[in-house]
Amino acid sequence: MTGTPRLKSFAPQLLVDDLDRAVAFYRDVFGFVFGAPWGGFYAIGERDGFAVHLKCASKTIEDRANRKRHEHLDAYADVVGVAALYDSCKAKGVTIVKPLGHTPWGTHDFYVEDPDGYIIAFGEQS
Repeated sequence: MTGTPRLKSFAPQLLVDDLDRAVAFYRDVFGFVFGAPWGGFYAIGERDGFAVHLKCASKTIEDRANRKRHEHLDAYADVVGVAALYDSCKAKGVTIVKPLGHTPWGTHDFYVEDPDGYIIAFGEQS
């Protein structure tokens, strides 16, 4: 086999406290479609050719607090229609960490916190 390797996918694996709650959040808020959980502790959701892997495993409270305090992102999604997604998140009661706004680097973005404390940014080129 010759040539340059090409990535076909790249998905975050998020450690969650409650797998059912996490699956419901990513399904109901962002439209990910999940198959049956594997072994009762692992689930993969897909949407628009992208995936999120959820694994039931513990994290420290200190780690979650530090990430939120310093807006350390766990994932960034480049989207089309960021304003509509922001309005949908607000309407669904999602925790908004940083409201929709313009950035100095030329995007229009916002940050949400999922039920396990992960900070996810959604942005669109301005």
